[in-house]
Amino acid sequence: MRDIKEIIGYLRAYDGPELKFMEVCGTHTAAIFKSGIRSLISPKIHLISGPGCPVCVTPTAYIDRLLEYGRRENHVICSFGDMLKVPGSGCSLSEAKGEGVNVRMIYSPPDVADMAEKERDKTFVMAAVGFETTAPAYALMLKEAKGRGIDNIRLVTALKRVIPALSWICENEEGIDGFICPGHVSTIIGSDIYAPLAERYKKPFVVAGFEAEHLLAAIYDLVRCAEKGEARADNLYTSGVRSEGNLKALALIDEYFETGDAVWRGLGRIPESGYYLREEFAGFDGGSRGLDSDSELPEACRCADVIVGRISPDMCPMFGNACRPETPYGPCMVSAEGACGIWFRNSKGTGKQI
Repeated sequence: MRDIKEIIGYLRAYDGPELKFMEVCGTHTAAIFKSGIRSLISPKIHLISGPGCPVCVTPTAYIDRLLEYGRRENHVICSFGDMLKVPGSGCSLSEAKGEGVNVRMIYSPPDVADMAEKERDKTFVMAAVGFETTAPAYALMLKEAKGRGIDNIRLVTALKRVIPALSWICENEEGIDGFICPGHVSTIIGSDIYAPLAERYKKPFVVAGFEAEHLLAAIYDLVRCAEKGEARADNLYTSGVRSEGNLKALALIDEYFETGDAVWRGLGRIPESGYYLREEFAGFDGGSRGLDSDSELPEACRCADVIVGRISPDMCPMFGNACRPETPYGPCMVSAEGACGIWFRNSKGTGKQI
């Protein structure tokens, strides 16, 4: 591998065919903006955001299911902060809280077990949202709850699997020449898992870290693969990602969860892309299955196009106008990992790199 100055020089001078690479992870999108990578590379190399924010792809029906519980007597909805403003068909969790629904923001799943143990007269409904990165934390919470005899916790899961989503994108979206694979998720699922995708779809997949030099190296690797016509899976984040992944975390996920079809907001139903509690833990299930439909996104919202890279956030007519972080119109503006929110915060609402 060349040193970073040579890589930048190569990417800046690139004058071959137009290339489009998707960074799947929202943290990568934020790092690309923060480090000004787009200004360092050729305008013929296009970086597009993918569905790397679990909050942004959580369907409307999921929010509505949580609110069904929240309006029951002695029920408490527990959620991370980035879920609070995601719109349901009627309102968000934050708006419902303003109307008197008991919604509590948490910082880690064990907080829920502690609250449930202290307040046995209430049922605590956990909004379990995330990718493979966070699934082990929910499994550990349940393990802890069972060990302490806590039975007043329910999980409503919107846990998603990245690989089926990438397959869906490769099957349905044209013109993507390669992928920067999500770093955090890859620490759990490993790098070998991308090899079958590379072979099947004839595209390169590169696992990258989060520093500027990591991302530039990944882009360089993708460009070189495109030039040579090579489709392979490379791991450039060996300090954090093993080829086989985190076997203990994967075993924990497999112990508590099974896979099934899941709806992704803006994408629809993707086979085997969700995690659901196994039958032996059904007592903790708050009705995660059956959320098979999703109401339309708000009129004029282009989040469905943003999360598959069809458009950049600034091409949405709502961006920076009616849709801003303080008044999010669509899910991509809500989360810190959402592409629209990242673009807005790093471009002062203009959508342009600063």
